[in-house]
Amino acid sequence: MITSIVLIKTNVDQIPETAEKIAAIGGVSEVYSVTGAHDLIAMVRVARHDDLADIITGEISKVPGVASTETHIAFRTYSQHDLEAAFAIGLDG
Repeated sequence: MITSIVLIKTNVDQIPETAEKIAAIGGVSEVYSVTGAHDLIAMVRVARHDDLADIITGEISKVPGVASTETHIAFRTYSQHDLEAAFAIGLDG
């Protein structure tokens, strides 16, 4: 599974509608409205790199209201569960 984080700038008066349209795209697991330099963050999870191109440039970028995107591909996932397990090593005794 390939996970990418897509930072999205939108027309601010269309954030809710844009977020809903992006969330409906296959491969998009979540869309967050955020503060800062970007307006939305979409999590995209796919099986193949080619699927990223289809979803990000072929669909997300073409949603009305999307001004620009910046994509980051995740190398590893560190969940809270993993962190707790790592710091708990040797503390049981």
